[in-house]
Amino acid sequence: MTDSSTPRPRGGKPAHGEPVIDRALRLFSAFEAHDGALSLEQLSVEAGLPKATALRLARRLTEWGALERTPDGEYVIGLRLLEIAMLSPRGQGLRTIALPYLEDLHHATGQHVQLAVRDGHESVLVERLSAHDASEVHYRMGGHYRVGGRAPLHVTGVGRVLLAFGPHELRQEVLAGELRLPGDEGTLTPDQLRTILAQVRQEGVAMVSMPRPTPMTSIAAPILGPGQEALAGLSVLAPTGSFQPAGLIPAVVTVARAISRVAWRAASPANGGGAP
Repeated sequence: MTDSSTPRPRGGKPAHGEPVIDRALRLFSAFEAHDGALSLEQLSVEAGLPKATALRLARRLTEWGALERTPDGEYVIGLRLLEIAMLSPRGQGLRTIALPYLEDLHHATGQHVQLAVRDGHESVLVERLSAHDASEVHYRMGGHYRVGGRAPLHVTGVGRVLLAFGPHELRQEVLAGELRLPGDEGTLTPDQLRTILAQVRQEGVAMVSMPRPTPMTSIAAPILGPGQEALAGLSVLAPTGSFQPAGLIPAVVTVARAISRVAWRAASPANGGGAP
Protein backbone atom coordinates (compact mmCIF):
# COMPACT_ATOMS: atom_id res chain seq x y z
CA MET A 1 0.00 0.00 0.00
CA THR A 2 1.55 3.28 -1.05
CA ASP A 3 1.88 6.16 1.38
CA SER A 4 -0.69 8.65 0.11
CA SER A 5 0.83 11.40 2.26
CA THR A 6 3.94 11.52 0.05
CA PRO A 7 3.44 13.36 -3.23
CA ARG A 8 4.64 11.39 -6.20
CA PRO A 9 5.56 12.76 -9.61
CA ARG A 10 3.59 11.29 -12.50
CA GLY A 11 5.83 10.47 -15.42
CA GLY A 12 8.06 13.50 -14.84
CA LYS A 13 11.71 13.87 -13.98
CA PRO A 14 12.79 11.82 -10.94
CA ALA A 15 13.46 13.74 -7.74
CA HIS A 16 16.94 15.29 -7.78
CA GLY A 17 19.45 12.91 -6.27
CA GLU A 18 16.91 10.12 -5.78
CA PRO A 19 18.79 6.83 -5.32
CA VAL A 20 18.37 4.21 -8.02
CA ILE A 21 17.06 1.73 -5.43
CA ASP A 22 14.20 4.11 -4.59
CA ARG A 23 13.25 4.35 -8.26
CA ALA A 24 13.30 0.55 -8.53
CA LEU A 25 11.08 0.26 -5.45
CA ARG A 26 8.61 2.66 -7.06
CA LEU A 27 8.46 0.31 -10.05
CA PHE A 28 7.54 -2.56 -7.75
CA SER A 29 4.94 -0.39 -5.99
CA ALA A 30 3.25 0.18 -9.34
CA PHE A 31 2.04 -3.43 -9.24
CA GLU A 32 0.31 -3.09 -5.86
CA ALA A 33 -2.89 -1.66 -7.34
CA HIS A 34 -2.91 -4.13 -10.27
CA ASP A 35 -3.38 -7.88 -10.36
CA GLY A 36 -1.99 -8.42 -13.84
CA ALA A 37 0.68 -7.24 -16.22
CA LEU A 38 1.69 -3.63 -16.84
CA SER A 39 2.95 -2.06 -20.03
CA LEU A 40 6.07 0.08 -19.99
CA GLU A 41 3.90 3.18 -20.30
CA GLN A 42 1.78 2.10 -17.34
CA LEU A 43 4.91 1.40 -15.29
CA SER A 44 6.21 4.85 -16.12
CA VAL A 45 2.99 6.59 -15.12
CA GLU A 46 2.32 4.55 -11.98
CA ALA A 47 5.91 4.87 -10.73
CA GLY A 48 6.17 8.55 -11.66
CA LEU A 49 9.28 7.96 -13.77
CA PRO A 50 10.26 9.04 -17.28
CA LYS A 51 9.69 6.28 -19.79
CA ALA A 52 13.40 5.94 -20.54
CA THR A 53 14.21 5.56 -16.83
CA ALA A 54 11.42 3.02 -16.34
CA LEU A 55 12.68 1.03 -19.34
CA ARG A 56 16.28 1.01 -18.12
CA LEU A 57 15.28 -0.16 -14.64
CA ALA A 58 12.75 -2.70 -15.95
CA ARG A 59 15.38 -4.26 -18.23
CA ARG A 60 17.86 -4.63 -15.38
CA LEU A 61 15.25 -6.05 -13.01
CA THR A 62 14.15 -8.49 -15.73
CA GLU A 63 17.74 -9.68 -16.19
CA TRP A 64 17.94 -10.35 -12.44
CA GLY A 65 14.56 -12.12 -12.39
CA ALA A 66 12.62 -9.63 -10.28
CA LEU A 67 10.43 -8.84 -13.30
CA GLU A 68 9.40 -11.02 -16.24
CA ARG A 69 8.08 -10.21 -19.72
CA THR A 70 4.82 -11.62 -21.05
CA PRO A 71 4.55 -12.75 -24.71
CA ASP A 72 3.00 -9.39 -25.61
CA GLY A 73 5.83 -7.45 -24.01
CA GLU A 74 4.22 -6.38 -20.74
CA TYR A 75 5.84 -6.75 -17.33
CA VAL A 76 4.87 -8.95 -14.37
CA ILE A 77 6.50 -9.66 -11.01
CA GLY A 78 9.18 -12.33 -11.42
CA LEU A 79 9.71 -15.57 -9.54
CA ARG A 80 13.02 -14.35 -8.12
CA LEU A 81 11.09 -12.08 -5.74
CA LEU A 82 9.05 -15.06 -4.56
CA GLU A 83 12.26 -16.96 -3.84
CA ILE A 84 13.51 -14.07 -1.72
CA ALA A 85 10.16 -13.60 0.04
CA MET A 86 10.13 -17.27 1.03
CA LEU A 87 13.16 -16.56 3.22
CA SER A 88 11.18 -14.22 5.49
CA PRO A 89 11.06 -15.93 8.93
CA ARG A 90 8.16 -13.84 10.25
CA GLY A 91 5.87 -14.71 7.37
CA GLN A 92 7.12 -17.95 5.88
CA GLY A 93 8.32 -19.49 9.16
CA LEU A 94 4.96 -19.05 10.84
CA ARG A 95 3.15 -20.13 7.66
CA THR A 96 5.09 -23.41 7.66
CA ILE A 97 4.10 -24.08 11.27
CA ALA A 98 0.47 -23.11 10.72
CA LEU A 99 -0.24 -24.69 7.34
CA PRO A 100 -1.32 -28.18 8.52
CA TYR A 101 -3.78 -26.57 10.97
CA LEU A 102 -5.04 -24.15 8.33
CA GLU A 103 -5.70 -27.08 6.02
CA ASP A 104 -7.72 -28.87 8.72
CA LEU A 105 -9.80 -25.75 9.36
CA HIS A 106 -10.24 -25.22 5.63
CA HIS A 107 -11.51 -28.77 5.06
CA ALA A 108 -13.81 -28.57 8.09
CA THR A 109 -15.45 -25.28 7.05
CA GLY A 110 -15.21 -25.35 3.25
CA GLN A 111 -14.57 -21.60 3.36
CA HIS A 112 -11.69 -19.17 2.98
CA VAL A 113 -9.07 -19.54 5.71
CA GLN A 114 -6.51 -16.78 6.09
CA LEU A 115 -3.32 -16.13 8.02
CA ALA A 116 -1.95 -12.61 8.45
CA VAL A 117 0.91 -10.91 10.28
CA ARG A 118 1.36 -7.26 11.21
CA ASP A 119 3.62 -4.80 9.43
CA GLY A 120 3.38 -1.39 11.03
CA HIS A 121 -0.26 -0.27 11.03
CA GLU A 122 -1.29 -2.86 8.43
CA SER A 123 -1.98 -6.57 8.28
CA VAL A 124 -0.26 -8.58 5.54
CA LEU A 125 -1.82 -11.80 4.29
CA VAL A 126 0.78 -14.59 4.24
CA GLU A 127 -1.52 -17.52 3.43
CA ARG A 128 -5.03 -18.10 2.11
CA LEU A 129 -6.78 -21.40 1.44
CA SER A 130 -10.02 -21.40 -0.55
CA ALA A 131 -12.50 -24.06 -1.62
CA HIS A 132 -13.47 -24.24 -5.30
CA ASP A 133 -17.11 -23.51 -4.47
CA ALA A 134 -16.42 -20.85 -1.80
CA SER A 135 -17.66 -17.34 -2.54
CA GLU A 136 -15.19 -15.05 -4.27
CA VAL A 137 -13.68 -12.44 -1.97
CA HIS A 138 -12.40 -9.04 -3.00
CA TYR A 139 -10.59 -6.73 -0.66
CA ARG A 140 -12.87 -3.75 -0.29
CA MET A 141 -10.19 -1.11 -0.81
CA GLY A 142 -9.21 -2.39 -4.23
CA GLY A 143 -7.78 -5.54 -5.80
CA HIS A 144 -8.28 -9.18 -4.88
CA TYR A 145 -7.79 -10.26 -1.31
CA ARG A 146 -4.62 -12.10 -2.21
CA VAL A 147 -1.52 -13.41 -0.46
CA GLY A 148 0.69 -10.39 0.08
CA GLY A 149 -2.32 -8.07 0.25
CA ARG A 150 -2.41 -5.38 2.93
CA ALA A 151 -5.19 -3.80 4.96
CA PRO A 152 -5.34 -1.20 7.75
CA LEU A 153 -5.49 -2.96 11.11
CA HIS A 154 -8.80 -1.39 12.16
CA VAL A 155 -10.68 -2.66 9.08
CA THR A 156 -10.53 -6.48 9.04
CA GLY A 157 -11.03 -9.29 11.53
CA VAL A 158 -7.39 -10.41 11.44
CA GLY A 159 -6.30 -6.80 11.69
CA ARG A 160 -8.39 -6.18 14.78
CA VAL A 161 -7.03 -9.20 16.65
CA LEU A 162 -3.50 -8.12 15.74
CA LEU A 163 -4.30 -4.65 17.05
CA ALA A 164 -6.16 -5.77 20.17
CA PHE A 165 -3.36 -8.13 21.21
CA GLY A 166 -0.54 -5.89 20.01
CA PRO A 167 1.54 -3.36 21.96
CA HIS A 168 -0.27 -0.58 23.82
CA GLU A 169 1.77 2.00 21.89
CA LEU A 170 0.49 0.56 18.62
CA ARG A 171 -3.13 0.99 19.68
CA GLN A 172 -2.46 4.57 20.71
CA GLU A 173 -0.89 5.32 17.34
CA VAL A 174 -3.78 3.77 15.39
CA LEU A 175 -6.40 5.50 17.55
CA ALA A 176 -4.71 8.84 16.87
CA GLY A 177 -4.84 8.31 13.11
CA GLU A 178 -7.56 8.23 10.47
CA LEU A 179 -10.03 5.39 11.06
CA ARG A 180 -11.75 5.44 7.69
CA LEU A 181 -13.66 2.34 6.61
CA PRO A 182 -13.71 1.15 2.99
CA GLY A 183 -16.13 2.51 0.44
CA ASP A 184 -18.99 4.57 1.82
CA GLU A 185 -19.05 2.85 5.21
CA GLY A 186 -17.89 5.96 7.01
CA THR A 187 -15.27 6.40 9.72
CA LEU A 188 -14.87 4.88 13.17
CA THR A 189 -14.44 7.23 16.11
CA PRO A 190 -11.59 6.48 18.53
CA ASP A 191 -14.14 5.60 21.23
CA GLN A 192 -15.89 3.14 18.89
CA LEU A 193 -12.60 1.42 18.07
CA ARG A 194 -11.59 1.31 21.76
CA THR A 195 -14.87 -0.44 22.55
CA ILE A 196 -14.38 -2.90 19.70
CA LEU A 197 -10.82 -3.74 20.75
CA ALA A 198 -11.79 -4.15 24.41
CA GLN A 199 -14.45 -6.65 23.36
CA VAL A 200 -11.96 -8.51 21.15
CA ARG A 201 -9.52 -8.79 24.05
CA GLN A 202 -12.25 -9.99 26.40
CA GLU A 203 -13.71 -12.57 24.01
CA GLY A 204 -10.51 -13.55 22.20
CA VAL A 205 -12.20 -13.25 18.82
CA ALA A 206 -13.16 -10.56 16.30
CA MET A 207 -16.15 -10.67 13.97
CA VAL A 208 -16.41 -8.24 11.05
CA SER A 209 -19.11 -8.11 8.37
CA MET A 210 -18.29 -6.85 4.88
CA PRO A 211 -21.46 -5.75 3.03
CA ARG A 212 -19.89 -5.18 -0.41
CA PRO A 213 -19.23 -6.30 -3.05
CA THR A 214 -20.28 -9.72 -1.72
CA PRO A 215 -21.69 -9.84 1.84
CA MET A 216 -19.09 -11.76 3.84
CA THR A 217 -18.36 -12.23 7.54
CA SER A 218 -14.89 -12.69 8.99
CA ILE A 219 -14.29 -14.55 12.25
CA ALA A 220 -10.72 -14.07 13.52
CA ALA A 221 -8.63 -15.15 16.49
CA PRO A 222 -5.07 -14.25 17.48
CA ILE A 223 -2.10 -16.58 17.38
CA LEU A 224 -0.31 -15.59 20.58
CA GLY A 225 3.27 -15.73 21.76
CA PRO A 226 4.36 -16.69 25.30
CA GLY A 227 3.79 -13.12 26.50
CA GLN A 228 0.24 -13.13 25.08
CA GLU A 229 1.28 -10.80 22.27
CA ALA A 230 -0.14 -11.43 18.79
CA LEU A 231 2.23 -13.24 16.45
CA ALA A 232 -0.42 -13.47 13.73
CA GLY A 233 -4.13 -13.47 13.09
CA LEU A 234 -6.21 -16.39 11.80
CA SER A 235 -9.62 -15.97 10.18
CA VAL A 236 -12.39 -17.77 8.34
CA LEU A 237 -14.38 -15.84 5.73
CA ALA A 238 -17.84 -17.08 4.80
CA PRO A 239 -20.92 -15.64 3.09
CA THR A 240 -23.03 -13.61 5.51
CA GLY A 241 -26.32 -15.30 6.29
CA SER A 242 -25.22 -18.76 5.13
CA PHE A 243 -23.97 -19.86 8.56
CA GLN A 244 -24.20 -19.09 12.25
CA PRO A 245 -21.03 -17.23 13.24
CA ALA A 246 -21.20 -18.62 16.76
CA GLY A 247 -20.83 -22.09 15.29
CA LEU A 248 -17.44 -21.25 13.75
CA ILE A 249 -15.94 -19.40 16.71
CA PRO A 250 -14.88 -22.53 18.69
CA ALA A 251 -13.13 -24.02 15.65
CA VAL A 252 -11.25 -20.80 14.82
CA VAL A 253 -10.19 -20.24 18.45
CA THR A 254 -9.14 -23.88 18.92
CA VAL A 255 -6.98 -23.87 15.78
CA ALA A 256 -5.40 -20.51 16.71
CA ARG A 257 -4.48 -21.88 20.15
CA ALA A 258 -3.03 -25.05 18.66
CA ILE A 259 -0.83 -23.02 16.29
CA SER A 260 0.21 -20.82 19.23
CA ARG A 261 1.42 -23.84 21.21
CA VAL A 262 3.48 -25.15 18.29
CA ALA A 263 4.92 -21.69 17.64
CA TRP A 264 5.96 -21.41 21.32
CA ARG A 265 7.77 -24.75 21.16
CA ALA A 266 9.50 -23.76 17.91
CA ALA A 267 10.71 -20.50 19.49
CA SER A 268 11.89 -22.19 22.70
CA PRO A 269 15.64 -21.85 23.34
CA ALA A 270 15.65 -25.54 24.23
CA ASN A 271 14.72 -26.23 20.61
CA GLY A 272 17.28 -23.79 19.29
CA GLY A 273 14.52 -21.53 18.02
CA GLY A 274 13.86 -17.85 17.75
CA ALA A 275 10.73 -15.91 16.91
CA PRO A 276 8.74 -17.76 14.23
